[in-house]
Order: sequence, then C-alpha cells, then structure tokens
Amino acid sequence: MSRLTGWWSRRGSAAKVELYTRWSFHFFMLIEIAAIGLGPFSGSRSNPFVTPLGLALTLLVCAHAALNAVLCSRALDWALDRRERPVGLAIAMSLVTASGSLAVLALRATGVLDEPAITAAVVSGMCTFAMGGLVLCERRPRRMLYVVPGAALAVGGAVVALGLPLGEGLGHAIAITTGGGGMAAACGFSCWLMKIVWELERSRDLKARLAVAEERLRFGRDLHDVLGRNLSVIALKSELAVQLARRERPEAVDQMIEVQRIARESQHEVRDVVRGYREADLRVELEGARGVLGAAGIDCAVESPAFPLPDEVQAALGWVVRETTTNVLRHGDARHCAIAVRTKEGAVLLTVENDGVAGGAAAALPGAGSGLAGLRERLAAVDGDLEAGPGADGTFRVTARIPLPRTDDRLPPPRTEVTE
Repeated sequence: MSRLTGWWSRRGSAAKVELYTRWSFHFFMLIEIAAIGLGPFSGSRSNPFVTPLGLALTLLVCAHAALNAVLCSRALDWALDRRERPVGLAIAMSLVTASGSLAVLALRATGVLDEPAITAAVVSGMCTFAMGGLVLCERRPRRMLYVVPGAALAVGGAVVALGLPLGEGLGHAIAITTGGGGMAAACGFSCWLMKIVWELERSRDLKARLAVAEERLRFGRDLHDVLGRNLSVIALKSELAVQLARRERPEAVDQMIEVQRIARESQHEVRDVVRGYREADLRVELEGARGVLGAAGIDCAVESPAFPLPDEVQAALGWVVRETTTNVLRHGDARHCAIAVRTKEGAVLLTVENDGVAGGAAAALPGAGSGLAGLRERLAAVDGDLEAGPGADGTFRVTARIPLPRTDDRLPPPRTEVTE
C-alpha cells in the first residue's frame, strides 16, 4: 500500500498543493470537451456530431481545450519563477478563441448553424474556459478583472455587428461575464494560494537553517570571548619578550613565563567552552530539538524521563539528540518525529523515529556518513550502543542504549513527561 501512495506521501505540502492545482486545471480541459464538444445539444434538428459541421465544432473545442491546458501549465511555471512568461501561448490562445468564436457566429448569421443553443454553448464556453489560462498570465488582480468584461463586450459587439438579434448578444455577454468571472476568480485564487504555500515552505526551510546558524554563531561568539583577549595579551607579551631578549634583558624570561601561563589558562577555558557545548543537558537538547523541528514545520513529540540521569549518560544522549535532529532536517521530507527516553532492564533507551525518509534514507543509513559512526564512538565510551535503520511504513528509527551504573539500578519507576 505504501508503494501505491508513496508518490503522494513523499511530497511536501507545497508540492502537494502544486500537484493538486495543476491537475485541477488539466481536469478543466476534460470538462470543456465533455460539456461543449461531446455533450448532446437538446432541441437541435439533427445531431451535429454526425455531420461534418458537428465534427468540425468538436475538433475546434478539443484543440481549444488542449491549448488552454498547455497555457495553464506554462503560466503556473511562470508564476513560480521557473520559466519566462508565456506571452506567445497567451496570444495564440486569444487568437484561437477569437477566430473560433467569430467563425461560429458567422455560421449562425449566415444560417448554416441554425441553432442558437449550439452557438451559445460553443462561443460562451470557449471564452469562459479561456479566461482561466489568460488571467494566469497576469500578476495584477486589476488587469485580471479587465479580461472578463473585455471579452464579454467583444463577443456581444460581434453578435450585433453580424446582424444577429440583440437578445443573443446580451445573452452571450451575460454568460461570459458570469462564467468567465467565476473561472477567472477560481484560477487566480488557486495560483495565488499555490505561491503562498511555496513561500511558507521556503520560510520553514529558512527558519531551520537560521536555527543551525544561530547555534554556530553562539559557539563562535563564546570562543571569541574566551580567546580574543587572551590571544591579544599573548601577542603583546611575546613582542615585549622579543625586544627584551634582543637587549639581553633578564625580564624576557619572566614575560615568556607569563605567556606560558596565559596560554595554559586559555587552553583550560576553551576546553570548558567545548565541554559545555558538547555535554549540554539532555532536557535542554530535547527542548531545542522540538523547537528546531517545529520551526521547520515538523510535528515533534518528546517523551522525557521525570528523574535525573547521570551526567555522562545525559552528555552522550544529548549528542545523539543533536545529531539525529540534524539528520531529520537534512535527509528526506519528514512531517512527524517522535523522540522518547525510557528506562528498560537497567538501561536508558533513546529512540528517534521520523517519517518521510524515502528520498534520503540512503544518506542516513549506518555507515553512509560519519555522523552515526561518531555517535557509536561516543556511546562506546559509556558502554552504550546504537542501532539505526528503516522502520515500518517508510520511517527511519535510531535507537541508543546506555546501561545505567549499578548505583542507579534502584531508580524509581520511570515517570515520563510528554510534550508536543
């Protein structure tokens, strides 16, 4: 079942909206052919589809519908800035609609087509469906509104100019105004909605990248605060020691001893910064993962223990949470992620499971990169292990297991806190 629906489930929200919008416009082509080109005309003296004239009208409607479908597809690409504006197709669509409508009206005026219902269906129908493709070639709503009344006035004027009754011209104008106005509004709104969804999708990706970049900036800022002043002092004292040594002054030794002391202090401070970055509190890492995934539009459910864990266990599991969160953001197209920390048989189990891995599962498999290999090394330092691989229903699961020290075997029964 997952293979049959994978072509849909693997797509993101914006891609699903775009696919739905495109096929809606293609479905309009079938509606135009079925309603105008193939539908029976009630009250006709003879069935037009068994005559050369009826066949010509059917081919005209089919060609018009196919050209309109191509125009809509190209116009949607232009609206998403994927190709140039389809000006040539829009002009061709306008010419086919205008020439076809004039030809049908001329046949009606000369008496060759003696049924006003057929004339109204073909002319008003082609103009109505043409409004959908033409309004997509405009960005400004005001210009979109000009297309419908312009077409209605042009058809009504052509009917009167050919000597047909004024009532028929008024009927054509009303039909095009109402039907074409509804089609233009529906197509214009659908295109606008599709663009908004794509902008939201790009905003989510940007938020996720900004969250990662902000963490990098924080780490860089901490290192700069620690090393900036000390390195400046080391440089100045080194220059002073060089000048004193050239003058054979004994104070040069004292200055180098001071440089050595500052360098060692800087080394200790850098280790403290890195240790605080790499051994963050597990609860903080879980909240950070939930916030980052939420900013990327991924629903994240977190289940954490209500009792404290040993520091070395928290440090190892915190790094697992951080690395797996990065993998969820980078690989696949996840929409749901579940992170759970539980105790089982004297050990702590951390599981991270997400969906939408069909497109990036290969990159996240064990051994495919250095991320999971580095996690195994960190867990091995606390006698832990790591398992990672595809789960059921197109998911990917990472499980980290760390045995608790004997002093913690008597921990109270696990009480968990669940947040979403």
